[in-house]
Amino acid sequence: MRTAHRTCPICDAICGLRLTVDDGGQVTSVKGDRDDPLSKGYLCPKGASLANIDADPDRLRMPMIREGEQWREASWEEAFRAVDTGLRAVMDTHGRDAVGVYFGNPTYHTMAGFMYRQPLSQSLGSRNVYSAATIDQMPKHVSTGLMFGDAMAFPVPDIDRTDYLLVLGANPLVSNGSLCVAPDFGGRLKALKARGGKLVVADPRRTRTAAVADEHLAIRPGTDPYFLLSIVHTLLTEDLTTIEVPVAGLDELRALAADFSPAVTESITGIASATTHRVARELAAAPSAAVYGRIGTSTVEFGTVAQWLIDTVNILTGNFDSPGGVMFTRTAAFEIFRTGQTFAMGSWHSRVRGLPEILGEVPVATLADEIETPGEGQVRAMIMIAGNLVLSAPNGPRLDRAFADLDFMVCVDPYLNETTKHANVILPPPGILQAPHYDFLELTVVVRNYVRFSPAVKPLADDQRSEAEILAKLTMIVSGMGPDGEVAGFDEMVIGGLLEAMTQIPITTIAGRDPVEVRAELTGDTGPEIFLDALLKLGPYGLSLAELKKHPSGLDLGELKPRFGELLMTASGKVELAPEPLAEEVGRLKERLAAEPADLLLIGRRQLRSNNSWLHNVPTLVGGSNQCTLQVNPADIERLGLGERAIIKSAAGELVVPVEATDTIMAGVVSLPHGWGHTEKSMPVALAHAGVNANALTNEMVIDRASGNAVFSGVPVTVRPA
Repeated sequence: MRTAHRTCPICDAICGLRLTVDDGGQVTSVKGDRDDPLSKGYLCPKGASLANIDADPDRLRMPMIREGEQWREASWEEAFRAVDTGLRAVMDTHGRDAVGVYFGNPTYHTMAGFMYRQPLSQSLGSRNVYSAATIDQMPKHVSTGLMFGDAMAFPVPDIDRTDYLLVLGANPLVSNGSLCVAPDFGGRLKALKARGGKLVVADPRRTRTAAVADEHLAIRPGTDPYFLLSIVHTLLTEDLTTIEVPVAGLDELRALAADFSPAVTESITGIASATTHRVARELAAAPSAAVYGRIGTSTVEFGTVAQWLIDTVNILTGNFDSPGGVMFTRTAAFEIFRTGQTFAMGSWHSRVRGLPEILGEVPVATLADEIETPGEGQVRAMIMIAGNLVLSAPNGPRLDRAFADLDFMVCVDPYLNETTKHANVILPPPGILQAPHYDFLELTVVVRNYVRFSPAVKPLADDQRSEAEILAKLTMIVSGMGPDGEVAGFDEMVIGGLLEAMTQIPITTIAGRDPVEVRAELTGDTGPEIFLDALLKLGPYGLSLAELKKHPSGLDLGELKPRFGELLMTASGKVELAPEPLAEEVGRLKERLAAEPADLLLIGRRQLRSNNSWLHNVPTLVGGSNQCTLQVNPADIERLGLGERAIIKSAAGELVVPVEATDTIMAGVVSLPHGWGHTEKSMPVALAHAGVNANALTNEMVIDRASGNAVFSGVPVTVRPA
């Protein structure tokens, strides 16, 4: 037996794990790592099932090639040649814009995904780049870009020191946090209350987080911007502001909020005027306070407005870039995604709907348009990396039909699922434990400065290829180098390009040095490890990969400290409190004040033992409370005459679903979890717990206009007995 240390890569909490591995390489136990300075031994059901996830017998091991309706295993050499032939035929005939690429959520958690995303996108040279960002978090990128000039400057609540925490549209006791890395979020909230602090949760459901809060505000789905505008209105009209960062547009903000007093918004939000006044005053009076909002405030029609207002309230109350408020993590690795240029969007627009490019990609909500609409630039081939868009994208059934008409698709995925069934070639990455791990992106939003590296726990078999090699080969293919070149040489090209750029940036520690000389100082067994070593040595703590290997449980780098001054990149040199695109959105919100509200609204639901669709094939993570049901308030059940099953219908489609009566959801709102609707027999556990695809009900034509993000919450529906 041996002990292996591992960072859990399944959700955003990046908990430290200790694995017991037998002589045959099998993991016999998974426990929380008590020596990890961030997670301190915390473990959730997903992390406890890591060995089962990794050893799922239904994972693909060898490349698969589809011939008609039949699949067969292929060698890696044959598979890469087939990809080269398929993609080259499309690019040579129709141009590079005819090939689209999608980066799924898991690519944000892997070293290879981080290292190769930009080289792959740039080598492809297509305008049709998509990712999970416009399913999840693009409103935050746009709001911080417009306010701070940096679309990656995500403030996180300093929950370990705050005295008052207002949570909107998030359920961190189940999600373990999102864009806010805080293992054992529940324990941290208990500590907040134990030191005399207050927790307030605004959510249409009495979630697990709301249940432990000091106060739960039942807010109607999608109305968070009205609630936040009325808080801003109160802070400004009652002169409760304490602004400690340079700002522009305060008068404009005052004018924007003038028509949204708590008395006006209470009929929209469902939150009493007196309550809104009180919450605003409590935020202003608390020694420290933080407002935090996530999925429920992003995946709505005015998601970017909500994210803007969350940071605006933190700024107005003096809780921005200060202990106990919201702060910015200082990462150990050099932040290569910070370009030094002020945020801009719209370098190009999508062909069919004219949606603007943001951060080098266009909204996934328009992917079906680009595949189905003939003309120059029509998407005829897709590179799908770790994404099951048929279940995760708005109006998934439409994408299901569109994918069937593609000339070619290659998928990097361990499963034959609802999306990869359309592929011509599937390239399966190895198991989670066969790759080294460093969470480049999650470590940028940690509630305490921290770093941890995990070596691979298991070696690759002779017939396997690492995720890094797979992505490198794809990059080589689309760049015209073909499938037969040496990956090690290509890795050196990527790393050499990085060092060449870094030696020319005055603020780096290697400015002016010879890139070849710097490369000779780097260590690592793989391309991603050498890449990491470079960024660590360029980083603010002067660390190295060798140093991290000496601390397998991670390193505590200290509490968050003010650093906003170095992140502010606006042309004015000030925080823009009233960016023009968002001021226009407030005008639309004002027009909606007189609109008749929908009778019934659909929201999503996060589940503790679920994350994305691929976890549903693990026996230890399905069943129990982890089921696909439509949660309905008893009053609505009686009003609508519902029984055990119901028909739920939206503008996009309809489903027959089992009904779960619960008073934890407010009347006029129903809830379905995401990621269900399994149909593929190659994932038998998932198929046995199939559920329904909630995204048969979401409308790809309704988006957050400011960011292009899909709208999954606040969807108008009707429900009737089945």
